[in-house]
Amino acid sequence: MIPYSNYSEKLTLLTSGNLSLVDNVRTFLDNIENSKNLNAFNFVFADEALQRASEVEQKILSGSYGKLAGMVIAIKDVLSYKNHPLTCSSQILKNFEAVYTGTAVQKLLDEDAIIIGKTNCDEFAMGSSNENSAFGPALNPVDTDFVPGGSSGGSAVAVAADLCDVSLGTDTGGSIRQPASYCGIVGMKPTFGLVSRFGLTAFASSFDTIGPFANNIEDAELVLSVLAGHDNSDSTSVEFDYAKNQQNVVKENLKIGLPKEYFGEGIDEDVKATIEQTIKILKNAGFDFINISLPHTEYAIATYYILTTAEASSNLARFDGARYGHRSDISSDLNEMYNNSRSEGFGDEVKRRIMLGTYVLSAGYYDAYYLKAQKVRRLIRDDFDKAFEKVDVILTPTTPSTAFRIGENTNDPLKMYLNDIFTTSANLAGIPGINLPLDNVTGKMPVGLQLLGGRLQDKFLFSAASMIASNL
Repeated sequence: MIPYSNYSEKLTLLTSGNLSLVDNVRTFLDNIENSKNLNAFNFVFADEALQRASEVEQKILSGSYGKLAGMVIAIKDVLSYKNHPLTCSSQILKNFEAVYTGTAVQKLLDEDAIIIGKTNCDEFAMGSSNENSAFGPALNPVDTDFVPGGSSGGSAVAVAADLCDVSLGTDTGGSIRQPASYCGIVGMKPTFGLVSRFGLTAFASSFDTIGPFANNIEDAELVLSVLAGHDNSDSTSVEFDYAKNQQNVVKENLKIGLPKEYFGEGIDEDVKATIEQTIKILKNAGFDFINISLPHTEYAIATYYILTTAEASSNLARFDGARYGHRSDISSDLNEMYNNSRSEGFGDEVKRRIMLGTYVLSAGYYDAYYLKAQKVRRLIRDDFDKAFEKVDVILTPTTPSTAFRIGENTNDPLKMYLNDIFTTSANLAGIPGINLPLDNVTGKMPVGLQLLGGRLQDKFLFSAASMIASNL
């Protein structure tokens, strides 16, 4: 049993001597062992975590410790951590170990966090269910017959099942917010460029973001405040001071936008009923709602999959069996070695996206698909810019349905892709988004409420989320 509800309470227990950090880590390790059926972790660093807990505990007792001292964190298996496995849940990187530590992970270590292990995910972060992993699917702790969402499913499960305090995931088109919704926890996708991508295995370089999962808003914000900041090692990293350049939310002035495009057909009844009840509660609490339109939303899914598969095709070209990772044993020449290594090493979903991306970049189709999609991406971003001239935050469902059963959508890729219909627009626009868990008013599986904020208004979004959550 974890004797605290957030990190602030934990730190108070640690500094007062009423909680042993070593025992706390042992509790998490026991939980992981007893929850192996959830398949949340690809790798667990038990001995290392206990050793680090002992070291950090001494720093706490001496009064000299970092902002995350004693916070036990799991990281998605696409993040580089030197001398630790980095497989991206793919056979093509089986037994590969990272040769350096990425910026985000290093920032956690510098603030005395404890990395307990690396979590399961869809292969190369490509998926919406965590069923595309070479390690097998992670299971939803609310009901193990259901998926936890993806691609950061293992990271969501680890937090929801009390296997760590906080976890890191990545969000390319909803891969933090969607599993957070399915598992009933908080998940934050930051503004693109706010957190360095150095050390993140790229899926789609102009979309990928690193962000936290937590059981509460406060812990998620604390972790993001540590992760945020410019990094010379990442050319997409923005020059921005997270702590100093953002205002506090004033309740009387908070205007919440409701985009009509997110409340039409295609939403399951339990999600619709839960969101409508939530809006009613917030209206009764005095929040100001404004109906808005994001007219290019209907093109978001098509635009997203054209652009991300194109970038994936380019990024994954490096995995050829020649330099690192899996190399086929049944090849007679160089071209055959390339073909066989990639055919054997990549799973079906990764192959599908590479093929789609190669197609839209090919001669004769580049202008018709890729170039046009880039133009639509700008229109989608303009939609949000105009909307944020009228409202402070935008409220939507996180997903059109609650978690679906394992195997239910495996043979229907298009249906699987549509699970991201409410999340991809934020990645296309580069804006922050957060999932807040809600109690399902008609069923048992969690429902997620998504809040979107303006670019680089991440701290403002956290404040708005806290205010809204306190009234639910």
